[in-house]
Formats: sequence, structure tokens, C-alpha cells
Amino acid sequence: MLDYEQEENKTIDMLRYEREAWESGAEYIAGIDEVGRGCLFGDVVAAAVILPKGLVLDGVNDSKKLSDKKRDLLYDIIMKEALAVGVGICDVETIDRINIRQASRLAMKKAVEQLAVAPDHLLVDAETVDLPIPQLSIIKGDANSQSIGAASIIAKVTRDRMCKEVWDEMYPEYGIAVHKGYATKFHREQLLALGATPMHRRSFLGKILGEQEQPTLF
Repeated sequence: MLDYEQEENKTIDMLRYEREAWESGAEYIAGIDEVGRGCLFGDVVAAAVILPKGLVLDGVNDSKKLSDKKRDLLYDIIMKEALAVGVGICDVETIDRINIRQASRLAMKKAVEQLAVAPDHLLVDAETVDLPIPQLSIIKGDANSQSIGAASIIAKVTRDRMCKEVWDEMYPEYGIAVHKGYATKFHREQLLALGATPMHRRSFLGKILGEQEQPTLF
């Protein structure tokens, strides 16, 4: 019983930033997060989610702390219950051109612009979005705000499905479906053996491939 009460209290606590915004007059609060910022391979994906006022979604948390099965379940619930969901993507070329932080912020902006309902307040995971909308940047927001946690889940599931259903089929030798583009031992070994694909972030590969000319797989 104690564990249940603790979990219930944490779920309620996940709405404290939303309550503050509601009490200040905001109606449509968008939580925003991104996934793939630390990957060597693939696009960075952001999501923006507006949930109904007062809705409590049990289990919503930082997507990295959830199992694949739990994320998929919550993804379906969020897509059903949300007032609006937007997804923004920045490709590898953009990441290498403007750097990963700016690409992540651009993906977040795109996600907000994809929302079918215009938000009047943004809760953002440790970043700012280049839009003239009142916003609050929250450190570890995906574990402290239900709206950001929901966005984290949408972004994570969306990118994981891209890894499994698109990119792994394009480059099966690299194990993208398993490591999702992160710098695992196997991924680094395959990079050294096969070279970089066009979807590897060239700006991320210096320490792995060294100062030698970086081969590309075409």
C-alpha cells in the first residue's frame, strides 16, 4: 500500500509546474522534449504534447527509465488522450551544419509548430524554444513534469521506430535497431571496420575514427 501511495504522490507531483501555469491563466500547456541528442547516427527527434487540464497519466516519466513495452503502451494512451501532439525532426546534415544543440532546439520549435492546438505556455526539458510563447526550462523536466514526460515518450518511441523500421533496414550491418545509434562497443567496432554511412554525424566521429580520413559507406 505504501508503494502505491508513493507512486500516486509522485504522479500528482508531476503536475506541479502545470498547475502553476494553469493558475497563472494558461490554458494549453505544451511539454517539449527531444531524443537522440547523444547519438552518433541518425536524426534528432523532438515532440510537443498538450494534455487536457488536470489529466493524470499513471506511469508517465523520463522515457529512458521505462521499458520498451511500457513506453509503447503509454505512447498509445498519450496519443489517444492528448489534445495535440507535434513531432519535429532535424536531419544529420543539419546537425553537422549548425551543431547538435541548435539542431535539437530547431527540432523542438518544429514540434511546437506542428501542434493542431496553439499552446499559450511551454514547459521545456532543459532548453529554450525560439518562439514568442511564455516558457519555462526545467532541468530533468522529463522526470518532473507530466507534460514533458509525455513528450519524452512520444519522441523516444517515434525515433526508436525509425531506427528499427527504416534505418536498420538501410544499414543492417551496424545494429541500429539494437543500440539506436548510440556509441556502444559494437557500433564503434563497426564504424572502424566499415566506415561511416551518410547518416552518421560526421561532427561526432573524430574521437572514434581519429584524425585519419573518415571513410564513408555509399
